[in-house]
Amino acid sequence: MDFKLQTGIFTEEQNFKPLKTDIVYDVLILGGGPAGFTAAVYCMRKGVSTGLIVKEIGGQVAETAGIENYMGYRYINGMDLAMKFKEQVAQFGIDYDEKGTVKAIETGDVKKVRLTDGRVFSARALIIATGAAWRKLGVPGEDELRGKGVANCSTCDAPFYVNKKVVVVGGGNSGIEAAIDLAKVGEKVTMVQFLDRLTGDKSLEDKLHEFKNVQVRYEHEVTGINGSQSVESVTVKNRKTGKTEDVSAQGIFVEIGLVPNSEFAKGVLKLNQAGEIMVDCASRTSAPGIFAAGDVTDVPFKQIIIAAGEGAKAALSACNYILMGE
Repeated sequence: MDFKLQTGIFTEEQNFKPLKTDIVYDVLILGGGPAGFTAAVYCMRKGVSTGLIVKEIGGQVAETAGIENYMGYRYINGMDLAMKFKEQVAQFGIDYDEKGTVKAIETGDVKKVRLTDGRVFSARALIIATGAAWRKLGVPGEDELRGKGVANCSTCDAPFYVNKKVVVVGGGNSGIEAAIDLAKVGEKVTMVQFLDRLTGDKSLEDKLHEFKNVQVRYEHEVTGINGSQSVESVTVKNRKTGKTEDVSAQGIFVEIGLVPNSEFAKGVLKLNQAGEIMVDCASRTSAPGIFAAGDVTDVPFKQIIIAAGEGAKAALSACNYILMGE
């Protein structure tokens, strides 16, 4: 291909084209977060016919108030970063479907993706990058104040709580790690643990107890998150006495785990006990021609930059499968 023509498809705005049900794509990518969008860029640059199915732009990224640990940006709002991902993919003129929810996938030489609205799309290879959703408390104020003090990732957001009071919900490893991260910078950390003990590793628990600005409220639960424009306090309930109290806080970190968006893969791909899709070092799943990347997989450390890297890896593996049969 003429180099000028080849580079032109990368620089001229192509925008999205409708995903087609009457053709077999080389690669179909499921997911609109950093893994899915990165995979799309790499597949399009390889010249394979590519389709992208996105339920929600950005996934967890879009719910992040501020990001300081993604290279190239000293600070960027989560939704702004998600839209930049989308804009970068748009230049390739990829076939695209937004708001579609995957109901089921089928293996074979030609893979099938069935959506809940009845449409069926086909491809020789699939890349699953549907991410994961934070487990929610399901209390008043949680959704309304998300991104305004309600957070889920201390690695991402702890620096925004310097000299502030925060609540951490959860007493497993992720909760303890979040409390440690926040105790290093915050004025006070109140941990709310449903059980009468912490359930994380003893080494983490020992480290937690080194901080004098951490208080653990055992056998308590959060019943409400309060504030007008941002979090101002958290209502906690003593499970033994039933007494409630408003704890002053400028932020609350809900660290009770992630739910991988892998329901449609059950019985088709190998999942671990947490429901994550199991992949090897080349992002291959248990089914030939199906790859997975990002938070839906069992790859550790759920971070934006890691998901993007895994998306690139999955794309290159999928392209090798299409172009060289590997």
